[in-house]
Amino acid sequence: MLPHTDSACRASPNRNYAVGLMRAFGGAILFAFPLLMTMEMWWLGFYIDTARLLLFLLLNGAVLVGLAYFAGFEKTDDLLDSAMDAFAAYAVGVLASTAALALFGIIGPGMPAAEIVGKIAVQSVPASIGAVVARKQFGTGGDDAEQDEKERRAGYAGQLFLMLAGALFLAFNVAPTEEMMLIAFKMTPWHGLATVAVSVLLLHAFVYSVGFSGQEGTGDAGWLATFLSYSLAGYGVALLVSLYALWTFGRTDGADLAQIAMMTAVLGLPASLGAAIARLIV
Repeated sequence: MLPHTDSACRASPNRNYAVGLMRAFGGAILFAFPLLMTMEMWWLGFYIDTARLLLFLLLNGAVLVGLAYFAGFEKTDDLLDSAMDAFAAYAVGVLASTAALALFGIIGPGMPAAEIVGKIAVQSVPASIGAVVARKQFGTGGDDAEQDEKERRAGYAGQLFLMLAGALFLAFNVAPTEEMMLIAFKMTPWHGLATVAVSVLLLHAFVYSVGFSGQEGTGDAGWLATFLSYSLAGYGVALLVSLYALWTFGRTDGADLAQIAMMTAVLGLPASLGAAIARLIV
């Protein structure tokens, strides 16, 4: 009787991990699907600078570790477990991206190995983020209390990290596209200022309604403290993420300061929305 019980106990964690991996694969496909069918992403994997791509993958790995701690597809309580889950999520992202790109005929025999690796590496970033937050998206609501407790322990820095992750994910969906550059080209400086104002107001509206852990501590100071501590800070994070994404994808090469500022403001709108709803998606 006891051996049977021990076997059942061992089987249960294995089964839970298998379910977690299936959720991760589903999250990878769901989150990366729009980009897997985006032509600019295919080109990006061909011409992106190798050093910038490697730096981006390293930073993505750091983000995955943090996301694995807060909302990974397996429950984790320490850095080592989070790092292992982040590695597993990235592996799932690579496999999902490879399978989808091969299915669509974007990669295949006869292509240079560097081009295939580049396309998979670029697509694996959103796919790995989707994989690591799969438990949040496909799991049960009972995990919310655990995540809230982790966010309270992480403090204000943890909130800014979640904003960064949300901004990175949503900005990544549009940063490689030609439409983003076209919008920036067609806009006047007044349009740019209006975009900044709308971005901040929308971010504040979402932050104030969704609520971030620790936001309740600003209750005595009212909305102004929330605006300064979370909304403006979150928009600053969104702008930094936007500028970095533009640089990584080569959008800033050869552009003057005014053009870079306009593109950053345009990309800052989806990035700020991603930062605002970070608690909902991650």
